[in-house]
Amino acid sequence: MDRSIRTIDDVMKLLDGLFEPEADRWTASGADWWDGFYADRDRPVPFFAAKPDENLVSYAERGLLAPGRALDLGCGPGRNALHLAALGYEVDAVDLSRAALDWAADRAREAGAGIRFHHGDAFALTETELTGPYDLIHDSGCFHHLPPHRRVSYLALVDRVLAPGGHLALTAFAAGEEGEAGMGSELSDADFYREARLHGGLAYTADALRGIFAGLTEVEVRRMRDEPPGSELFGEPFLWTALFRRGDPSEGS
Repeated sequence: MDRSIRTIDDVMKLLDGLFEPEADRWTASGADWWDGFYADRDRPVPFFAAKPDENLVSYAERGLLAPGRALDLGCGPGRNALHLAALGYEVDAVDLSRAALDWAADRAREAGAGIRFHHGDAFALTETELTGPYDLIHDSGCFHHLPPHRRVSYLALVDRVLAPGGHLALTAFAAGEEGEAGMGSELSDADFYREARLHGGLAYTADALRGIFAGLTEVEVRRMRDEPPGSELFGEPFLWTALFRRGDPSEGS
């Protein structure tokens, strides 16, 4: 008889365990899957290319972001971390996959970029190594791999390390709507637990993202622009891009 649940962390771990092992893409146990995914650097995966997200470039060009400290969540091979470093950010980049971080570190050395790479679970590392505060939290493709209960962990992370006046820049799977292409599963939150699978990632609507991040101020939520293969930027229209800002008490009402 198991009656060991006493804390929120215990509940989170219990819910993590309700999913089939192959569904795990968000805890340290999922690192092997991602290592296999990144093992072949020549695979024709669009976001393997060393080019930044078009929305991230756009934010900087429009003066919506100013250099400071940045945390890149689920950095993969480091394409966006490299861009942030080139913009003058002091960058911490974290990923579960050692293979992805080795690739990112190779790219950083070639570019002469002084990025600090961290291997592990961002939820745990932000309580030890990644303590903030960060002027920018950037996430291109991490959030939509989290099961519903881990949104609680994600929001706690943002609350813990995002500086007053700082920004959260997010790219996530978009649900198909009004003729627009979608990506990811559109099952209800409850159904993911019933099926014990995440089906490769969760799709979101714009209103769902606004509701989840209601504690932040919306700057922009839109579909990612479709960038052609020859573009210097990454862009796929089945993704949402969202920029939110945390209020700064010093600014007053």
